[in-house]
Amino acid sequence: MAAETPPVLRILLNQNVKDRTPTHVSSHADRDRVIEVFRQVLSKTDPPESFALQAVQEAIKPQKQTVLVQDENQSLENALRTLLQELVSSAVQSGEKMMQYGQQIDEGESTHGQIPRFLDIVLYLCERGHVEGGMIFQLLEDLTEMSTMKDCKEIFGYIESKQDILGKQELFGRGKLVMLRTCNQLLRRLSKANDVIFCGRILMFLAHFFPLSERSAVNIKGVFNTSNETKYEKDAPDAGITVDFNFYKTFWSLQENFSNPTSTTLAPSKWQKFASNLMVVLDAFEAQPLSDDDGNMNNLQQEEEDVAFNTKYLTSSNLMGLELKDPSFRRHILVQCLILFDFLKTPGKNDKDGLSESMKEEIKSCEERVKKLLEVIPPKGKEFLQSIEHILEREKNWVWWKRDGCPAFEKQPVERKIGQDGTKKRKARWRLGNKELSQLWKWAEQNPNALTDPQRVRMPSVTEYWKPLAEDMDPSAGIEAEYHHKNNRVYCWKGLRFSARQDLEGFSRFTDHGIEGVVPPELLPPEVRSKFHTKLGDRAKRAKKEEAKGATTQPEDNQVASAAVENDGVGSGAELEDGVAPMDSDATAGEGQKQSPDMDSAPEVGQSEAEGEAEAEAKTDTKMEVEAAAHNDIITKEEVANPTSRDIHSGGTEN
Repeated sequence: MAAETPPVLRILLNQNVKDRTPTHVSSHADRDRVIEVFRQVLSKTDPPESFALQAVQEAIKPQKQTVLVQDENQSLENALRTLLQELVSSAVQSGEKMMQYGQQIDEGESTHGQIPRFLDIVLYLCERGHVEGGMIFQLLEDLTEMSTMKDCKEIFGYIESKQDILGKQELFGRGKLVMLRTCNQLLRRLSKANDVIFCGRILMFLAHFFPLSERSAVNIKGVFNTSNETKYEKDAPDAGITVDFNFYKTFWSLQENFSNPTSTTLAPSKWQKFASNLMVVLDAFEAQPLSDDDGNMNNLQQEEEDVAFNTKYLTSSNLMGLELKDPSFRRHILVQCLILFDFLKTPGKNDKDGLSESMKEEIKSCEERVKKLLEVIPPKGKEFLQSIEHILEREKNWVWWKRDGCPAFEKQPVERKIGQDGTKKRKARWRLGNKELSQLWKWAEQNPNALTDPQRVRMPSVTEYWKPLAEDMDPSAGIEAEYHHKNNRVYCWKGLRFSARQDLEGFSRFTDHGIEGVVPPELLPPEVRSKFHTKLGDRAKRAKKEEAKGATTQPEDNQVASAAVENDGVGSGAELEDGVAPMDSDATAGEGQKQSPDMDSAPEVGQSEAEGEAEAEAKTDTKMEVEAAAHNDIITKEEVANPTSRDIHSGGTEN
């Protein structure tokens, strides 16, 4: 039978265990026993999961096999920290590197030192929950404090390799502050000039280890690094300077404002001084533009991959002339200007924190000049400016996120409600697409008084709608043409649709007079009304004359049609009367109209319209009668060609 697996240990913190007899678990004898157990464990080459739990049970001997109380966990942590100190001391005495002391070859033929082996065992116990999760972070902090900077690089390499395990939720919550303190202590010990790469590794680790919404990694108060002071010469040297010394001091004095932007706007005098100094620098850059040769000459094309660039330039006055010819140097200063302007333009939490209108105008003009200078600096000035603008645009999102209190980016999933029978509830269907529109549609049914409410929005009459335009057309109103309602396309479009439905006569005047002709005449003063409504009589006269000319030709056509019917000798007398009598009456009416043209020399507008309609109807009847006569002529020809058919027609007529 296989050996029984020991029960799993779990931590019990801040809980009172009943029926527990007090024991001195922190005595020196117990600590030495724990250290000796873990010393023997370090010599094993098996994976930690095969022996780590048994080692804890043998070293601590917990009163309850499944519970590790707080005192026992503290005793184990003290013993392991003591063991780590002894291992570091032995490594220092041996002269070997910290992470390579006591190397052994495991089954995978890989070498491990005793300290990495020890850290792997503790990390496994913390990950499985056998010991308190913050223990591994405390040991890593002790190890970095006891090591030199050369050994800290290897220790930090071990931390980077275990980043995924250390970042698990059960460990991260226990040790995130300890890890943050450890990294900050390393950054304080490192040189920002000589250990730039190592500092970057630490910052990159913190950026990946902590979530983006972690408030400890955000500068909530907006504190600036005022200790980063740029020192430059205050007194002019005796000789050797290639540029004006006053310009030199003006140029480097801008760094005081760049390092602490809030001081720039504290007083108007400080802002005016900064603005004048900046104008001097921009004028100098514009007066001495760089050529493509300068850009190619200063563009470093080195094959080495480990080339490092310093983040600060030398401030010697003897180098000022050469630095002004360097494209990267100019870009460095101009980008600082854009960052400062972007900070100043960001609105504050209160209205008092905002800038004055004059400052905003100055910032806008300076920003435009800076961008133009960046665009012309070789090489690839336009591409460089686009990249900087994109970065600053994304920076605004970061600023607003911090101002809103750094809300978490992760959103909790929406849980769908399930009915009591286990089926998902269907969404309610609304008649008009959503709840609000459906309620609005049913509102009149639920409230009958809404239809009779005098304040209810209703469709105006045609006269009421065109009244504003009629007032614009009145010369006595004195309204300028640019303010007339006819310039409003939406107003005119709605009015035309309105008139097309309710005032067809007014809508027809749009063709001749435009939108002003659609206005009802009763709204217009007499002098304006005559302009748009007196030409109707002339049009009626013109239509009357055309109809009279057409009427004189109609009797001749009728006589030709009657002669054709008589020559064929077909049809009864009744058919001839049906086809000729109306035409004769129309011809007689036309002759009567032709005989009295002087009676209608000056008709009224209403009478002219009535006469025009009557003439149109008479013309239509005449046309129909001519078509009927032609149809009878065709039938007569068919009867001549077919005698049988003629007999049938004749018999039908006699009957």
